[in-house]
Amino acid sequence: MQSVAVFAALLFLCLLGPGAVRHFTGGLFEEFRAPIDELPSRLYDLEKFWSLHSNSKRALIEAGRDLARLNAAYELKISENASLKETLLRYESIFNFPSHEKFNAVVARVVRRDLSAWWQQMTVRRGSLDGVCVGDAVVYSGGIVGRISEVSLNTAVVELLSSRKFRLAAHFEGSDEPVIYQGAGALSFHDPCGEVSDVPSNLSASAARPLKLVTSSLAGTFPEGLVIGDVVSLNADSSALFKEGKVVLRANLASLREVVILTKVRPEETDSNLGKSVEGEDS
Repeated sequence: MQSVAVFAALLFLCLLGPGAVRHFTGGLFEEFRAPIDELPSRLYDLEKFWSLHSNSKRALIEAGRDLARLNAAYELKISENASLKETLLRYESIFNFPSHEKFNAVVARVVRRDLSAWWQQMTVRRGSLDGVCVGDAVVYSGGIVGRISEVSLNTAVVELLSSRKFRLAAHFEGSDEPVIYQGAGALSFHDPCGEVSDVPSNLSASAARPLKLVTSSLAGTFPEGLVIGDVVSLNADSSALFKEGKVVLRANLASLREVVILTKVRPEETDSNLGKSVEGEDS
């Protein structure tokens, strides 16, 4: 009963209080609601655990054998990657180059996606306690998902690349000429899309021969070369100097369960990695 009274008081302040009070209580309201948003995701994890737990011993043995093979292959790749990483850090220290490491990868589970804003926003189960900040890039195996727009302690809101508010610099694969991408929005359960503008007039695209649009080095928090989508048509814009067109985004953006947030590497983390590499070389 007491929690209901607290909730009602916060709601009253959010609606009728002054601006500063509404801002403060709005943040408290989001933190109060965060565990409720996480509940379906936690229940899904629990359901998946018990569904695997109920498998027969034979199925588990076969799955364990397959998993052991994959783990062995991944361990080899990890070892090779670690060796290459140490070599790069060593060369950077010798030649006094700036570190190539710019991002940490934080895996996040999608916990909420409203039907009314299906192609605008989603909520993920990572927050400021995990080092997530506003503006961080969000990606998955198929390319870009969006950008962090709001952060609380344990959750964060992702502005999707199909949203009208999402805009960034890009270029076509195999070309260095910069263009502008912006989300075009979409109806719920319809294919997501975007728009590309400032395209050089000498380029053309069609459904049979689409142009792949990727992120540019000018895209801020996004690494270069991440897939945005395919441009299937280009037409002259109002100035007749450039072209503009439609960008078809990946259909599996509608069914994402996990994403990766690229958080910025702090200077002390880079120095720590560099110290480990030099220490390993001396020993």
